[in-house]
Amino acid sequence: MIVLGIDTATSAASVCLGSEEGPLASAMLDRPRGHGGFLDPAIAFCAERAGVSLREVDGVAVTLGPGLFTGLRVGLATAQAFAHARQLPTVGRSSLDLVAFGYRHVRPDRVIVAVLDARRGELFWARYRPTADGVQRTSDQIVGSPERLAAELAADGEDVLCVGEGAQRHTAALSSARAQVAAAWAPQPSAVTLVELAVPAFARQATQRPEDLRPVYLRAADARISWRNRGAVLGGTTAEEAR
Repeated sequence: MIVLGIDTATSAASVCLGSEEGPLASAMLDRPRGHGGFLDPAIAFCAERAGVSLREVDGVAVTLGPGLFTGLRVGLATAQAFAHARQLPTVGRSSLDLVAFGYRHVRPDRVIVAVLDARRGELFWARYRPTADGVQRTSDQIVGSPERLAAELAADGEDVLCVGEGAQRHTAALSSARAQVAAAWAPQPSAVTLVELAVPAFARQATQRPEDLRPVYLRAADARISWRNRGAVLGGTTAEEAR
């Protein structure tokens, strides 16, 4: 099985072709703009480097957010168009799930809080516990201020590892709540991790039709923008609907 993974939730857009045996080829663009112009050439590049035809792709995985509105819209539209054209199944995953998954082996007994920069002085975050085969989300996906997250961590008093580029931007506030902030080696979602998480879902046929994928914005204003300008991106999810 060959899976195409597309992640555009943050400033670092990435594409990966992979299988049950691991990644075959990947490409990354680490800048806040240009995701739309990056994706098609990156997909073609990965196919060439992997030595496979795009006709051999069996499924498409894409990050649904939370993340930056424009990036999510472009990535989801590309994934939907590719899957529609080839009548392929799709899998959507949370960008926070991808970040937490990268730290699953750091401290198996510790709560992981994945944190991404939401701009506008806010953060996206969710809590996870490591499991035998990855991580399990144990909270809603939340958008709020760094101060709100720090206050929640201080009130809970748990042994917490905060991970992701949002945590690194606000190390002082989170450290004041006695949380440890992880090193920067895997701060953002990536298409490589996305494919790793999606391959088992394709194998057990836990998939969706491309038109059923919904972006997770968490902010109601972003969701309203999506409805007005949805184009190939069908629908949107508010914070209340995402819970």
